[in-house]
Order: sequence, then C-alpha cells, then structure tokens
Amino acid sequence: MFILLAIFLVLTLEAVNTAIECVVDLVTMEYHELAKQAKDIAAFSVLLVSILALIIGLIVFIPHIF
Repeated sequence: MFILLAIFLVLTLEAVNTAIECVVDLVTMEYHELAKQAKDIAAFSVLLVSILALIIGLIVFIPHIF
C-alpha cells in the first residue's frame, strides 16, 4: 500500500512541477531570477518526494531480501 502511495505521490508532484514550468514559460520566455527560483523549487520538491519513495521502498523490500 505504501509503495503505491509513494509512486502516485511522485507522479502527482511531477505533474505539478510540469504545470509550474509551463505557467512560468507562458508568463515569460526571457531569463528572470524569480522564474528560475520557481522552477528550481518545483524540481526540488520532486527530488524530495523521490527520496522519500526510495526510503519507503527500502523499508518495504529490504526485509524480504535479507
């Protein structure tokens, strides 16, 4: 159950990240520091959830391996 939750959490946050990037690109195609920060923060949130998914996977599967 936790594995499915982790998978869907990563996929959902990836979709939100893509939406944020599209909105930022829609507003401005020029380089702007705040646009870069918005994209970086959205990508960082995906990274954090991916690390959480890895930890959940290790907690669930390590006992079955050893």
